[in-house]
Amino acid sequence: MDAKVLRRQKIRYRIRKKITGINQKPRLSVFRSNNDIYVQLIDDDNGKTLAAASSKDKDITAQKGTKIEKSKLVGAAIARKAGELGISTAVFDRGGYLFHGRVKAVSDGAREGGLQF
Repeated sequence: MDAKVLRRQKIRYRIRKKITGINQKPRLSVFRSNNDIYVQLIDDDNGKTLAAASSKDKDITAQKGTKIEKSKLVGAAIARKAGELGISTAVFDRGGYLFHGRVKAVSDGAREGGLQF
C-alpha cells in the first residue's frame, strides 16, 4: 500500500476506537472512491448493516450534476431509509477522510433529510 492509504487507515482506526454504533443510534460510515461515494448505517453490536446507499443507485445515477451534488443526494437517500427504519439519530464516521467536499455533502444531505448526528 502507498503512504496515502496507510495514513488514512491509521486515522480510520483512531476514529473507530472512539465511536461505535448501536441499534438505536447506528454508525453512519462513509467510503469515498474516485468516482463514487457509499454510505452505510451499521449496528456494531450485532455486526449488521441496517441500510446502505451509494451514488451507484439508479435514482441517483439518473441525476445530472457534480460529484458533490450526487453526494448530497446520497445523504438524503440514507436519511430517508433511516426514517423508514425508525432511526432518527446516528454517529457520523468520516472513515479517515477530511470533513469537507463530498464527505461534508453527505452529512449535509443526511441532516436535511432529518437524520441527527
